[in-house]
Amino acid sequence: MEFSKRLKDLRLENGLTQTEISRILGIRQNTYSYWENGISQPRIEMLKKISDYYRVSMDYLTGRL
Repeated sequence: MEFSKRLKDLRLENGLTQTEISRILGIRQNTYSYWENGISQPRIEMLKKISDYYRVSMDYLTGRL
């Protein structure tokens, strides 16, 4: 499963909108949308923040597991 799909699945499983998770992460909503749509990917520091928030490994988040 690719990163963008996992990111969206985690957000939906947690009942969050893109706006809500963007606020939690401290980023713009369109930046988050780009990640979910596979247009761009976050930097490593943000990957850590996302994995910490959802309590998943970075390997899971990036599709290595």
